[in-house]
Amino acid sequence: MHVSVLYNEVIEGLQPKSGGCYIDGTVGAGGHAFGILESSSPKGELLGLDRDPSALNVARERLKEFGDRLHLRQASYVEMEKAAREIGWGEVNGIILDLGLSSLQLEDAARGFAFKHEGPLDMRFDAATPITAGDLVNGGDPDELADILFKFGEEHAARRIVKAIINARPINTTQQLAAVVAATVGGKRGDTHPATRTFQALRIAVNGELESVEKVLPLAVRLLAVGGRLAVISFHSLEDRLVKKFFHREARDCVCPPEQLVCVCGHKASVKEITRKPITPSESELRSNPRSRSAKLRIVEKISLA
Repeated sequence: MHVSVLYNEVIEGLQPKSGGCYIDGTVGAGGHAFGILESSSPKGELLGLDRDPSALNVARERLKEFGDRLHLRQASYVEMEKAAREIGWGEVNGIILDLGLSSLQLEDAARGFAFKHEGPLDMRFDAATPITAGDLVNGGDPDELADILFKFGEEHAARRIVKAIINARPINTTQQLAAVVAATVGGKRGDTHPATRTFQALRIAVNGELESVEKVLPLAVRLLAVGGRLAVISFHSLEDRLVKKFFHREARDCVCPPEQLVCVCGHKASVKEITRKPITPSESELRSNPRSRSAKLRIVEKISLA
């Protein structure tokens, strides 16, 4: 059974109540959704979204005991407002966004997310996405590919890696790509495989992940009722920076630059930060689930309709 990262912390942070309406924008295998539905018994409802149809099938089976309190839709979390309207919801009382990959996705070799399994260079959350990681690796412009690795993977050896990729084309499988990267930059970097940043960058580019995070944050705050909470779990610094910056900004009445002596922006705080600093996994969680090591949870509460 897939164990959701920071499970207890998310449930405690969202404070689900009976009669509330909640959205899990990345429902995955249904771990956080289970906790929300259980904690909001007997009348709480949850809308679960996921771009991955196989994840929805798992969630549907895992959450079937909750009957019509559960609503599942194949959709990106940037479509949550539309999906909520379709089931008759206006405002909601809580939203969770777990921005990481599930163990189910990582362990499915055919999806191509993990270099420890031999599989095709796919990396798409949704098979309808037109471009695969293989398309980028084998057909991408070298300069654009280097930019992807540097921008989305923070990979400082991006140009050396791309040169090696060009020389090794065609590269058709995950382990072929991982071997090319490892031969280029050497062995492990601390506790991580040398291809980790390259795989992260390709996955982010294929699925448009950072653009989606930027879009969903203001949308989610707008959808919350006053007193409702938004919880976001990120797994790398690029996502966490976006979340942190947005939460800090929306928790302030004025966002004028420091040198501006008189406020002219007219900005009013719409949220308060429940977690000024991110919540990270406990030692016991790290021991039981080493993949949680980079997880950071940030939570805000809606304070104004402005």
